[in-house]
Amino acid sequence: MDMPQTKARQVIALDGAAPIGPQLLRSLRERIIRTELVPGMRLSEQEVAQTYDLSRQPVREAFIRLAEEGLVEIRPQRGTFVRKISESEVVDARFVREAVEADLVRLAAEKADARLVSELRHLVALQDQVSDGDAANFMRLDEAFHRLLAEVAGRPRTWTILETIKAQMDRVRYLTASEFPKALLITQHMAIVDAVASGDAAAAEAAMREHLRKVLFDLPAIMAAHPLFFEAGHKAG
Repeated sequence: MDMPQTKARQVIALDGAAPIGPQLLRSLRERIIRTELVPGMRLSEQEVAQTYDLSRQPVREAFIRLAEEGLVEIRPQRGTFVRKISESEVVDARFVREAVEADLVRLAAEKADARLVSELRHLVALQDQVSDGDAANFMRLDEAFHRLLAEVAGRPRTWTILETIKAQMDRVRYLTASEFPKALLITQHMAIVDAVASGDAAAAEAAMREHLRKVLFDLPAIMAAHPLFFEAGHKAG
């Protein structure tokens, strides 16, 4: 499956004042995560370069990085293809993310002040205002919530690292956009904020671990509902 053709070429604008490579990588990663670029789709260097009004060199470099992240597969003499989701990689990513964010939220509980707690509560309030089924906006606010926790913990660069690690988890979340459990996620976020606000590091860690383990319970049903998006024969140990 090649990239879909349009009657008129639509250019995705990048910020010319900022480094192009990281912007292109982030844009392509997000398009894969949001299933705009679906598993099995062939990505043409030339077509991607035209879409972003770039030369092919930064596109080639972005493809290499995406392959390292497990989002695409570069097949010699055949092209670059969006990879299907590996169940084992989703489980591994969740394991790493839980370990890191459990430590981050403990640090946040030890360091949080009233202003930062107020910012966290404000983000949760904004999440509650998102329309049911609007997964894109909810996930944007969810990202901001977890990023702020990393900043409160004094480890903002840690979230940048986690963004690439959790890409496979995010692909799974977008597959269930129409059934997004907004109420449950808000309840879990509030439990995290309340623990951070009270300075209870143990409770904050427990709330974060419960929050991030939900995907383990949901994954089998998601795989059964979307079998074409997942690799066969990659069962988690």
